[in-house]
Amino acid sequence: MKKICESNQSGRSMIEMLGVLAIIGVLSVGGVSGYSKAMAKYRANKTIDQVSMLIVNIRTLYANQVSYEGLDTANAIKFELVSQDMIKNNALVNPYGGAITLATADDDLSFTVTYAGIDRQGCLTIATSDWGGTASSGLVSMSVGASDFSFEDDSFPVTLTNADTACASDSDNDISWTYH
Repeated sequence: MKKICESNQSGRSMIEMLGVLAIIGVLSVGGVSGYSKAMAKYRANKTIDQVSMLIVNIRTLYANQVSYEGLDTANAIKFELVSQDMIKNNALVNPYGGAITLATADDDLSFTVTYAGIDRQGCLTIATSDWGGTASSGLVSMSVGASDFSFEDDSFPVTLTNADTACASDSDNDISWTYH
């Protein structure tokens, strides 16, 4: 008797493979989008935490001083007012990759912290955060791009509409906080 060869193929068809690849593609796009949003939120929150920590450290160090004389980036590093993740090549760098600058006012009675190179979404989040409900928090003014906000002109807290106008650049906004 002749044997009939039966072939049982167990592979996948081309259509099935294309379907699997399409599903993987959709999930990948969703994953990248979710990751991008998570990283944007992380950078904004990291910036808010850094600024808050930096302000507390500066005010604590200078609590028994009559002025903020000598406060600058080099001394902030020297006196360990900043965390190690903020230092790159003896300069201060924020989570957006821009520079962090510390300076005192001409009278040395107030100081300014500036974060440069913040993207638009981060700028909106950071500018509208709660930086102190009253002038007693020590915050004197805040500059976002070319716009200035202060307790004196009742522009605190910064509204989303004002922040939207002030955060004009898509990738290069500067925010400065001046404390007394």
